[in-house]
Amino acid sequence: MGAGLAEVRFQQVSKTFPPRRPQGSPVQVLQQLDLQITDGEFLVLVGPSGCGKSTLLRLLAGLDQPSSGEIYVGDRPVSRLRPAQRDVAMVFQSYALYPHLSVADNIGFGLRRSRPRSALQQLQDSLHNATRGLPRVLRVPSKREEQIGRRIQEVASTLELEPLLERLPKELSGGQKQRVALGRAIARQPAVFLMDEPLSNLDAKLRTGTRAQIVELQRRLGTTTLYVTHDQVEAMTMGHRIAVLNGGRLQQLGTPLQLYQWPANLFVAQFIGSPPMNLLPAQVIGAGQLQLGSKKFSVPGPLGDAMARHPGEPLTAGLRPEHLRLAPATNRNLSAEISHCEALGNEQLVTCKLLDGGHLVQVRVGPEERMTPGSTIHLDIDPSGWRLFNSDGEALALPQTPNPEPILPSLH
Repeated sequence: MGAGLAEVRFQQVSKTFPPRRPQGSPVQVLQQLDLQITDGEFLVLVGPSGCGKSTLLRLLAGLDQPSSGEIYVGDRPVSRLRPAQRDVAMVFQSYALYPHLSVADNIGFGLRRSRPRSALQQLQDSLHNATRGLPRVLRVPSKREEQIGRRIQEVASTLELEPLLERLPKELSGGQKQRVALGRAIARQPAVFLMDEPLSNLDAKLRTGTRAQIVELQRRLGTTTLYVTHDQVEAMTMGHRIAVLNGGRLQQLGTPLQLYQWPANLFVAQFIGSPPMNLLPAQVIGAGQLQLGSKKFSVPGPLGDAMARHPGEPLTAGLRPEHLRLAPATNRNLSAEISHCEALGNEQLVTCKLLDGGHLVQVRVGPEERMTPGSTIHLDIDPSGWRLFNSDGEALALPQTPNPEPILPSLH
């Protein structure tokens, strides 16, 4: 497939599974999902367990069929095609390596299966493999097997697997198995990579290294990639864009920064960012004026203008932990009692209880601050940090929401 053809489109895709029990009702996992992944993009799918992330990948891979709607890879509708015809490669959480095959044969497995062969070619390939260890004059040549061998070597050197090529999967560590599973997907040069929580079985240190490796690899290959994870850090650091799913519906699609700064609803506000956004009940008391407990705060800019359409309405106000700052005691600031403090090296994460209303909030403070549980601190609010949500949990519509196009790396 040439460049420009590997964009992926889900058009009104729904998936319903039959009831789990005889008297149960059918389980709807995806509901009329529209999603477009640009050619060469690294898209991360996140959401709680059971939200439809893995089902989405399985539908694209051809392991499941959509109940309605269509999936396109480039211009081709693929939902009626067999998995082998779809030009996609999947990397599973469990690695799914063949235990009786060497690393080299695991990497080459898809290559050997991808092209039909005559009986004579099959015989020649088998004899070639059987005589590989013999002196050159006694080896049976096979052009196809030599090409596959070269491709395995290329992939092995890319992923630093050369010393392991003769080993069996049981002789490998978790990180090495993960690289072999990646190698098998890369070897086929598919139009689309699908990765289903590929790092969740690795320990924290290995995970960080492998994460960087996958991002670098994707950038070099320029292959359109859909990556499912439940890990916040992976989502925020790996993808060009993130799609947040909940209850089978797309909640928001945007760059990591857009989702962090301008969540579309309360679900995204709570799901993206660690720790999640602080949420407090508030009320609009005028254009750009917000009442929080007994105190009034001004909200500047487009968000302040948008509030004018919601006079007297109860809203949920959101503030990220960095938008609350330690400050001297004044009647404008919020007083809070420290309940718990986590030292994270370069910062402290302080959980405290607002004296007005008793709500718990989390605040980021510098490592040098003395924080004693039970003592009182005073918090100043960064006015640019306010985010407001209506009673349905939707973000207040701004006259002009900042929404730049995703910047994809240039692929040479």
